[in-house]
Amino acid sequence: MLVDKYTKASYKSYEDFIENCKIAVPDNFNFGFDIVDETADRTPDKKAMLWCNEEGEERVFTFEDIKRESNKTANFFKSLGIKKGDAVMLMLKRRYEYWFCSVALHKIGAILIPATHLLTIKDIKYRVDAASIKMIVSAADKRITEVVDEARKELPGLKTVVSVNGHVEGWLEYSKEVEKFSGVFERPSGAEAIKNDDVFLLYFTSGTTGMPKMVYHDFTYPLGHILTARFWQNLDDDSIHLTVADTGWAKASWGKIYGQWISGACLFTYDYERFNVKELMNVVAKHGITSFCAPPTIYRHIIKEDISKYDLSKLKYAETAGEPLNPEVFHQFKKMTGLEIKEGFGQTESVVFAATFPWLTPKPGSMGKPVAGWDIDIVDDDNNPCEPGQEGHLVIRTDKVKPTGLFCGYYRDEALTKSVWSNGIYDTGDMAYKDEDGYLWFVGRSDDVIKSSGYRIGPFEVESALMEHPSVLECAITGVPDPERGAIVKATVILAKGYEPSQELIIELQEHVKKVTAPYKYPRIIEFVKELPKTISGKIRRIEIRETDTK
Repeated sequence: MLVDKYTKASYKSYEDFIENCKIAVPDNFNFGFDIVDETADRTPDKKAMLWCNEEGEERVFTFEDIKRESNKTANFFKSLGIKKGDAVMLMLKRRYEYWFCSVALHKIGAILIPATHLLTIKDIKYRVDAASIKMIVSAADKRITEVVDEARKELPGLKTVVSVNGHVEGWLEYSKEVEKFSGVFERPSGAEAIKNDDVFLLYFTSGTTGMPKMVYHDFTYPLGHILTARFWQNLDDDSIHLTVADTGWAKASWGKIYGQWISGACLFTYDYERFNVKELMNVVAKHGITSFCAPPTIYRHIIKEDISKYDLSKLKYAETAGEPLNPEVFHQFKKMTGLEIKEGFGQTESVVFAATFPWLTPKPGSMGKPVAGWDIDIVDDDNNPCEPGQEGHLVIRTDKVKPTGLFCGYYRDEALTKSVWSNGIYDTGDMAYKDEDGYLWFVGRSDDVIKSSGYRIGPFEVESALMEHPSVLECAITGVPDPERGAIVKATVILAKGYEPSQELIIELQEHVKKVTAPYKYPRIIEFVKELPKTISGKIRRIEIRETDTK
């Protein structure tokens, strides 16, 4: 595996890892040439990706396939006028062409902008204007292409649209066009040569207020994901890894391309429209997945399923990220499979920067310990380090060195960048605390923490308490404004099968929380719902619940 070119691949202990793991960043690193093509040249028949969809289609791609198809795609894109520094948005869901297109853009030196297929006309117009997007490549899905076509009427700068897996009137058809081009693409040189600090990838990420922020990473970003894939997901040349994520979500960069291929793993991509836990488990069993990563939402569904009927003997490692994992889910999954779910923590702005690494004993509910090369701290409002057990702001200190994999800033918005990153400290916007053993514990987003009668209440602790009750399938904790207490705790709950809403159940849940955690944290309001508002990545949108409650 190529990871050995950039850092030592194995360490004896967490202490050895922290002390000695350093990522070597060469000049003019390019993931397309230095990882994809080099792997193809060394081992052309090595499997890069297994792909299947819910219709039963299956494809196997070697690294030689990825090299050839990305080169053809790069030549196609260049013929359309796409050059270094041009922004291109991909809306490809889980289509395998995403990997051809993204690697092609990296080879050209263009800016990759992954996007969800759920964007509205307003969303597309904002993104195209904000990032000066020159081209959109989209799945040939009427729900997407009709929205893009409507938005294009007011977007003169959007020169080209390309459809994948089908014909769309007025669009170039990828499969027909790309076959006209050579499978050889030379590394750019001269004025088109790509430097490490060029813009590599840009994600639009929604905050609690205002329009989405544009998080941008440079060309060294994939090397940061060595920490994600090799040292958190524990991947190597023999791994078949499945991360459950749409390519429009930053979790795809975490689990579906960069660190995984550097670590020598084979990607597994399951292309589906609607999540079905039975179908997912069938796929994991049938294809011998060895490493599985999914948001806690997926694991909550898995533990409600009888997974004893699936052959999971090849599954050796399980991970989660995206939001904190409730301890009850951890314990139930371990009871069913014997595997401990390893939590990882980071942001769209970063690679994994805290995790339960292979050398560490998991503490259910903890995000684990900091990663090598990252100076992670918990500080108070005056940036003074907090004592163990004291809640504070989770920050990354960059005064000595900016770690590989941390974002470069918010694209075209210096003021926004400075509002969170100044004097050598990047404030993640998360609240957390560190215990006596150095494990980090998530409290909540700064905006999600509830202040009630002088107490600070993190939603995760209350959610975890509720999740221990058999009637609760999923829940979200938010604060509701209250004239006397400032705010009171509200639980929005999805019930498990066999349970019905009732006043008796509300009282039972309230008493349960009082016993499991501090009495002042119990939810004074409990609302039963059929579904919770979520992002495409499965994260609960607590802000949407709060906004509904204050209307």
